Amino acid sequence: MDNATGDEPARAGYRRSAGSPRGEARRRELLDKVTDDVAENGLVDFSLRRAARAAGTTHKVLLYHFDGTEDLLRQAVVTLRDRRIGNALAAITVEPATLSARVRAAWHSLRDEESRLRRVLDQAMGLAMYDPGRYAALGRGASQQYLPALVSFCPSHWPDQRKLEVAEMILATLRGFLVDLLTSDDGSGAEAGFQALLRAVEREEAAS
Repeated sequence: MDNATGDEPARAGYRRSAGSPRGEARRRELLDKVTDDVAENGLVDFSLRRAARAAGTTHKVLLYHFDGTEDLLRQAVVTLRDRRIGNALAAITVEPATLSARVRAAWHSLRDEESRLRRVLDQAMGLAMYDPGRYAALGRGASQQYLPALVSFCPSHWPDQRKLEVAEMILATLRGFLVDLLTSDDGSGAEAGFQALLRAVEREEAAS
């Protein structure tokens, strides 16, 4: 990732927009355009200059609304994850609304999403592991975004700790399956593993 392009002065006196509805609307518009570029082209060679080009503005304008390249990248990744979660939740229209049925619907949404989107979000996790000093937030924020949705899938009468434990199991397992889809020829391993996950979830429900 290119940070040393000369297009990001160190705290050059620009201040992020804060508070006003107009400023927030402009920030959201810029972020959506940058997020679309990240979804299309990935994280490799991401820079403030590239982001400005995608947003149709200048790096000075971006520095007014965002706290530098890494802040902008982090917010773009968060936005992509929000889109993924929204798509998965929209897919959950199954009845009866059991935990296993909800997990199956969410998996089908994740499995069928564009491979380039999966690749971008996996790149974000890779950056967090490769250089945690700079990019830890890209990895740390993932669980914080995904877990509430998975916890909400669980039966309402379960204790909070049980909901969290089961949600953590599902999240970690689905992440592994998504990586397998990107790296295998046909995804058969992920599909086989997912059937085992469903059986584990069904046993958990049966023990209620």
